[in-house]
Amino acid sequence: MQILFRSEQRGAADHGWLQARHSFSFGDWYEPTRMGFGVLRVINEDRVAPHSGFGRHGHRDMEIVTYILAGELSHQDSMGNGEAGAQQSGVIGVGEIQRMSAGAGVLHSEMNRSAAPVHLLQIWLLPRSRGGAPGYEQARIPEAALAGRLTLLAAPEGALVGINSDARLYAGQFSGEEAASLSLAPGRLAYVHLARGELTVNGERLRAGDALQIEPDAGQVASISLAGGLGAEVLVFDLGRVSAAAAA
Repeated sequence: MQILFRSEQRGAADHGWLQARHSFSFGDWYEPTRMGFGVLRVINEDRVAPHSGFGRHGHRDMEIVTYILAGELSHQDSMGNGEAGAQQSGVIGVGEIQRMSAGAGVLHSEMNRSAAPVHLLQIWLLPRSRGGAPGYEQARIPEAALAGRLTLLAAPEGALVGINSDARLYAGQFSGEEAASLSLAPGRLAYVHLARGELTVNGERLRAGDALQIEPDAGQVASISLAGGLGAEVLVFDLGRVSAAAAA
């Protein structure tokens, strides 16, 4: 079964300094049919005005991935990341990915310190295990790694950044005749979010902000086919189902 979720069906929030669209229930937008999909809990598309942002606040028991579409974001946290002299600068821009494991608890801030808006996707994934020490990682995506193919950005192992979640996140950019496909292991769920442009996914024409949610029938395998891109940038999630540990 696959469900097409259009951009205009998303929740919206206007805080002046922040324009946000929510693919799943978040903040003041509550939609009981959109409480997450497998271990994927949040995809927020945020536009943060210059010289503003999210002040210091806390999280726990969540894997948080940030993907920048335009501009740059400055991160600081209670682990020391983003502070003067820290190994991790905390500043992420286009072509970079960031992962923060909240673990048993972490405080952080995310600020746009530039004179231009920042446009980003923030993704929350349920962890495989609760508690534990928080963690942080940021990495640059190799130049041209996304052109015409899907590249693994975040996973428990073998990716640019590691995550404590039963999920694998791919990204790609497609235009013209470029195409790609991905088959998942039996029992896995797939979620495709189009960040910008246009793209045909499993026969459905997606435009920026649209998503395709794929849950195979018992004994079947989820597969994804991407083609017909027009300035398309897409995120593809290979997802496990929610375990008792993650749901507790």
